Amino acid sequence: MKFSPQDTDSLLTLLKWRRDVRQFRQIPLPDDAINKLKEAMDLAPSVGNSRPWRVVQVNDGHLRERIVANHNTANQDAEKIYEDSRRREYQKLKLEGLKEAPLQLAIFTDPDPFTGHGLGRQTMPETLIYSTITAIHQLWLVARTLNIGVGWVSILEPEQINEILDVDRSWLFTAYLCIGYPENEDDTPKLHRDGWQLNEQSKWLLK
Repeated sequence: MKFSPQDTDSLLTLLKWRRDVRQFRQIPLPDDAINKLKEAMDLAPSVGNSRPWRVVQVNDGHLRERIVANHNTANQDAEKIYEDSRRREYQKLKLEGLKEAPLQLAIFTDPDPFTGHGLGRQTMPETLIYSTITAIHQLWLVARTLNIGVGWVSILEPEQINEILDVDRSWLFTAYLCIGYPENEDDTPKLHRDGWQLNEQSKWLLK
């Protein structure tokens, strides 16, 4: 199959509008949409075809409350690295959508998956995590084509997440995703809109 320049432009537009969402409409996602998100991950590349990602869909209200408590504690610790006005700015930021997002996924990486028989990761075992992140990115892009937003919550204590969700302790907690229809849409990162940082171009070196 050959793609056109229009396809390239459409993909770049999709990438531009792929923003980290923190505010969601409390509308359940249809099963068809969730199945497409699963398919997006299934199509992701992985080192040695190991498919190391392990996904837990967190529906239980009590478990969600424990995740929120985990975040609140981690967030209080995180703000201690800032002082004075910067800390006050940090405290104003909305950093998660844990109370609103209708679909929430905890994603782990199996550090020793049987699939792939160890191919391609003996010198760089971290490629297993890279593979999981690639699968997450594919889910994110497909979600955007469905007008669904995704927010990655990183302010969490990893080992406690394994305990809360009662999963294999060897699994590496990689991401907690809040997913749903966004309250608002914007092609500018929220941290830029909130004045937390400037919009900088990526660094590309030539040697």
